Amino acid sequence: MTSSSTSARPTPVDAAATVNAMQLSAFDAPLAMVRLPAAAPEPGAIVADVTHAGICGTDMHLQQGRMPIPLPVVLGHEAVGVVRALGEGVTADATGQPLQVGDAISWMSNIPCGQCFYCTVEQQPSLCETRKVYGINQSSAEWPHLSGGWAEQIYLQPGSTVIKLPEGATPDAVIALGCAGPTATHAMHSMATPEAGDVVVVQGSGPVGLAAAMLAQLAGAATVILVGGPANRLDTARQLGIGDLHIDIFDTTPEERLAQVLAQTPDGRGADFVIEATGAPTAVAEGIDMARRGATYLVVGQYTDHGPTMINPHFITKKQLRMLGSWAFSAADHLQYVQSVPALAARFDLSALLTHYPLAEANEALDDMRSGKTLKPVLVVGRDQG
Repeated sequence: MTSSSTSARPTPVDAAATVNAMQLSAFDAPLAMVRLPAAAPEPGAIVADVTHAGICGTDMHLQQGRMPIPLPVVLGHEAVGVVRALGEGVTADATGQPLQVGDAISWMSNIPCGQCFYCTVEQQPSLCETRKVYGINQSSAEWPHLSGGWAEQIYLQPGSTVIKLPEGATPDAVIALGCAGPTATHAMHSMATPEAGDVVVVQGSGPVGLAAAMLAQLAGAATVILVGGPANRLDTARQLGIGDLHIDIFDTTPEERLAQVLAQTPDGRGADFVIEATGAPTAVAEGIDMARRGATYLVVGQYTDHGPTMINPHFITKKQLRMLGSWAFSAADHLQYVQSVPALAARFDLSALLTHYPLAEANEALDDMRSGKTLKPVLVVGRDQG
């Protein structure tokens, strides 16, 4: 479903119909449960009942005010659910599969404008500067109010990319990697792809790093080295078969980490492909050291601004590195990720990454993610949870 209707707003449903949602009203403050008005879908739109809503590291940064967003806002840019109501003209998902009430669906977190230089000339909609992003830049004070996943319902506006979950892709499996799945897909398919037989280093053991490591293994990498922490995340990765060597950043020095990586590469020359998925600027210089001459270095994790860092550009030149940045993802990346979930789920127990929380416990889930207690908190949403 990728239509872009500009018709007038629909008549709201019964004014008494309201929906539970977790709303952020002030930075550095807890979220609060509120009730927001429900609405019938306008032509080209969908109303979905949210069943699973992921909590991402970006949500922690948003709560802390590290990105400019309108308040109040219902957070939640990654979620899955079931179709509650279809607006006029919506008969199929973005792949052409028939869509009807009750179908389990996933939706892309953003709607590019489709008209700017980046959307039309560069064909890079992830760079669109006026994207509407669910759970981030859509205020819950404005219609349609329900524009974030941490709610019992979400209003999927015209232009949204919606896909019916394929066979073998359960809601838990899809939400296990949340936005990390399509983010890693964009980086490793649209920007650069490791080759079969490569030695791949993945810096970071959060959802983006784990997604990148899994995709590298599916691509046929000879060795995947996961550099991250804390130890419980690396233990989970090891138990699930994600990565071949696991290096704990909290138990090693940069020099020791470099030596361990080089020892895993032919003639100690360095990795063929390095992926930064930490969000820590200092990791970039370390990744440059781990790469061999002529390698590809893909910087994915710097979504929020953590400030400048020192690097020596001499080594970029001396090694003739291919340095690439990757930002967010496009509709094609989201579709490709969801369609890849059955293959990922067949090889890795994705559900083992999750910890479920009721919607009302969103603050506890955020705290547990911030402390490192959980890898991927997921709000299990429903009327019985409100």
